[in-house]
Amino acid sequence: MSGLPELVTTELGDGPARYPLPGNGPGPTLVRAAPRGAGAAFLRYWEEALKQPSIFVPKKIFLTGGVGVHRERLSAFEMALRDANIARYNLVNVSSIFPPHCELIERKEGLEHLTPGQITFAVMSRLDTNEPSRLVASSIGVAIPKDPDQFGYLSEHHEYGQNERVAGDYAEDLAASMLATILGVPFNSDTAWDEQRAQWEVSGKIVRTLNVTQTAEGPEDGKWVSVVTAAVLLP
Repeated sequence: MSGLPELVTTELGDGPARYPLPGNGPGPTLVRAAPRGAGAAFLRYWEEALKQPSIFVPKKIFLTGGVGVHRERLSAFEMALRDANIARYNLVNVSSIFPPHCELIERKEGLEHLTPGQITFAVMSRLDTNEPSRLVASSIGVAIPKDPDQFGYLSEHHEYGQNERVAGDYAEDLAASMLATILGVPFNSDTAWDEQRAQWEVSGKIVRTLNVTQTAEGPEDGKWVSVVTAAVLLP
């Protein structure tokens, strides 16, 4: 246990368990509740994680999306996750940074790095409806800087009544806008998207923008439809 931060004792369902969470230095750190009976496994996980701090900086990312239909809303979401090929993992939502030196890979390759049940971090967007013919859209936008030492941005967007092109362009431009503000690229929220994008390209600081978007219409029989898109982060 040497080298680990001070362990903090907390009460779990089956008695006290002691485990660290990574912090910025020695001493007590934050404690997060663990499921009943999970104390030992949780401790082992963090012991290994603390030996490899770089595990918390993703090295690869892949994009995916899916749609699901069911009479139950939650089940429709499950069907959408299955369609996106990420239902078998324990997904943890995170915020929207594209890490430095991170590689964008194809979904097929990304799935080869995952194991069923694995805790998997993702930037995810979702929208549901059971209103017949109502259009729903979910999108993830990506903006990658030219400098590999600089982080980029991932944006989440979901909206009713937007088709794939409109929702995708909005998410993509949102990610690029956030990146532009930290790179010093001229940005004006009132400027038309196409004109703004041209300015970003001329600056040479934003090398690539893209999106993954999923749309669907509410079924006529009143069932729920769910659309989901995600950027899955891999160690």
